[in-house]
Amino acid sequence: MNEGNNIMGKINLKDGIEKLNLEVIYMGQNTEVDIPNSNFNRPGLQLAGYFEHYAEKRVQIIGSAEMSYLLSLDPDVQKQRVDDYFAHGLPLLVITRRLEYPEYLVEAAKKFNIPIFRSELPTTEFVYRMVSFIDDQLQPSTTLHAVMLDIYGQGVMIIGQSGVGKSETALELLQRGSRLVADDAVQVQRKRGNRLVAQAPELIKYFMEIRGIGIIDVKAMFGVGSVVEKKEVDMVVKLENWDPNKNYERVGLVSEYHEILGVRVPCVTIPVRPGRNMASVLEVAARNERLKRMGYHAAEELNKRVIEANTKKMEENCHK
Repeated sequence: MNEGNNIMGKINLKDGIEKLNLEVIYMGQNTEVDIPNSNFNRPGLQLAGYFEHYAEKRVQIIGSAEMSYLLSLDPDVQKQRVDDYFAHGLPLLVITRRLEYPEYLVEAAKKFNIPIFRSELPTTEFVYRMVSFIDDQLQPSTTLHAVMLDIYGQGVMIIGQSGVGKSETALELLQRGSRLVADDAVQVQRKRGNRLVAQAPELIKYFMEIRGIGIIDVKAMFGVGSVVEKKEVDMVVKLENWDPNKNYERVGLVSEYHEILGVRVPCVTIPVRPGRNMASVLEVAARNERLKRMGYHAAEELNKRVIEANTKKMEENCHK
């Protein structure tokens, strides 16, 4: 079956076994399998001998209905149908509800080197968890040099050249109640619906580097309420050294965006210079972005008032 333009991705079987709590019936020789997406196939028609439009590249799931049908067949027919099914190819097979299975299923798996696992979950619940796991494995990701914070509920990624003060600004924000997601290295993954979710690499999770002090453990120093494991990227703040020859946005009518993994994220460029309270500026930027998402745009509201006032004044002049 044609899976469209989906690019095949690799799924780590050991990760799947651990995160989906799977029982290994037969592992096979491979530690990874190639699948195009998180869609799945329930092989009722294939066990009946019908292979037209068979989605052989998808994860295969056998539940109560499929197993009941298979076991209702004549024993010789059962073996032949399973053999034909496996011969047509499949990446892996999962049996749900911890159903009992015939031994010839394992024999066919060994013959064609197909991994078989078993879950104690009902089929619907297992599918929900499996789809989430596979999406996480297959979605594109990248690691960026940045700082990621939760500021007033907004996921704010701070970018800028090394030494511009990203970590120092983040530290002051933490003292004012914001929460750290990641410092220096931020892993970003694109989810369904073009959402971007950021987290820290496991090795450096909740650590920060502060010049002149060194490495600090934010969770140990400020408490568990000062950190968060993952956060959706709602906006990007670009810090740069103040350039007197550059015109910075003063009104806010011009929207700026920063692209990450093909997703355009609202962005503001904030110039840094001595004496400017960057933490306060970032808090205001986060609140302002939240208001925009709620449908209120202060710059547009002011612009609307100015236009209405000018229009009214022109009308009054016309009537004189």
